[in-house]
Amino acid sequence: MNNATAILLTPLGPLALTGSDAGLSAVSFLNETAEATAPTAISDCLRPAHQQLRAYFQRELRDFNLTYAPAFGTDFQRQVWQALTGIGYGRTASYFDVARLLNNPKSVRAVGAANGQNPLAIVWPCHRVIGADGSLTGYAGGMHRKKWLLEFEQPVRQGGLFG
Repeated sequence: MNNATAILLTPLGPLALTGSDAGLSAVSFLNETAEATAPTAISDCLRPAHQQLRAYFQRELRDFNLTYAPAFGTDFQRQVWQALTGIGYGRTASYFDVARLLNNPKSVRAVGAANGQNPLAIVWPCHRVIGADGSLTGYAGGMHRKKWLLEFEQPVRQGGLFG
């Protein structure tokens, strides 16, 4: 299976989408300038992800419905990434909340490490994971992007993961 790539321009800069017929394998921020992929040049395998991410940034979509095929990940990392999808739009959760959800409350640091390796930025919403004290903590896409994403979703913020 050959991987396809498309570039989506967003308010946070260009996003690179990578995937194949098996599903979306990566969504990552680019720190350099890039041109958007022309709509006619977007591979069929990436079209749903491209459309849904564009709709997210236009405030028309809150939940992604895509097929995923990450290229890497341990069983534990995949459990953490799956748990991220349970943190609803406009909500936040702490690393401890995620560890507790996985019935492994002592795995807070491992949850943080897995969160930092998330291959599907925004789609698997690792930006919604914050410190137990409510502080913003690391984000592979950069703290300025995490802050922007949380503020972007702020109008519907309804409390924590369990609230």
